[in-house]
Amino acid sequence: MDKHTLGSLDFTVSIPTYNGAKRLPKVLDLLLNQTGVENLNWEIIIIDNNSKDDTNKISEYYQNFSNKNFSVRYFLEKEQGIAFARMRAINEARGEFIAFIDDDNLPANDWVLQSYLFGKEHPQAGAWSGQIHGDFEVNPPKDFARIQAFLAIREHGLKPYLFDADNLRLPPGAALVVRKQAWCESVPEQLVFKGRLTKLMVAGDDTEALLYLHKEGWEIWYNPAMHIDHQIPHWRLEKDYLLVLARGCGLCIFQLRLINAKNWQKPILFVKTILGNLHRLLHHLIKYRGQLESNLIAVFEINFYLASMMSPFYSLRWKLDKIFKTRSI
Repeated sequence: MDKHTLGSLDFTVSIPTYNGAKRLPKVLDLLLNQTGVENLNWEIIIIDNNSKDDTNKISEYYQNFSNKNFSVRYFLEKEQGIAFARMRAINEARGEFIAFIDDDNLPANDWVLQSYLFGKEHPQAGAWSGQIHGDFEVNPPKDFARIQAFLAIREHGLKPYLFDADNLRLPPGAALVVRKQAWCESVPEQLVFKGRLTKLMVAGDDTEALLYLHKEGWEIWYNPAMHIDHQIPHWRLEKDYLLVLARGCGLCIFQLRLINAKNWQKPILFVKTILGNLHRLLHHLIKYRGQLESNLIAVFEINFYLASMMSPFYSLRWKLDKIFKTRSI
């Protein structure tokens, strides 16, 4: 199917997964029991990102639930990385609207309906997301709310509003819905960020796509009527994981800011990113001096500011690597 073909269905739910055989059934069961979708023509597509477990067998079982208004389809995407899985979903999806649900996202029973209605009611919306609640295996640390957005937990109240893309205040890629037409007209097929593939876990793949939508004039909305529970296992609250996450989220900051910047603004952004984050870093070091052994949230924020301060140099290194690779071909 050509990616620029408008959706022949109303709605597509895409589930990118890697070794998700144990997690997928719970998500799929909740999707199969959605309410208010009797008059929708919709589908679920499972994008297997080169799994080594029984993801394909689980997908084959759920394909048996397809009917005249609903189908389950399976695709193997061998290029590793969430950005490749999402692009495969865009290419294969037949829905006017395409939802991305991770295999640890548990949608409320009206999530599909609320997602679809919002898209119909907001024709200028290129992307929209709702409330994402944390479902924790263990209790999170003290003051966790300060960093919960980094783990794709978003609870922004009961009123819809436009996200602030100019300041990188955007929804996560999990539980995100996009308008297929908007994505195909706005988002390049090759993005800079491919997903957290290396030990650095550099993030930015979901934000990058949203910034391209914003650049082309599409709106990005928060819809509080959409509810998802995000399962958070114990290891995602451990110090080692959180600090790697903080650095990965920081290292992409400068490159993301370049997307909507004019050429004359780029040197200014270079300096502002360094100095602004240096100020935040020093403020935190002074404020929390003597607490860094016990205050995990403050240490997370310090690592994020440090990585954000270094992000212009990371971006420069990435561009130089790209130049050298091109010349060596």
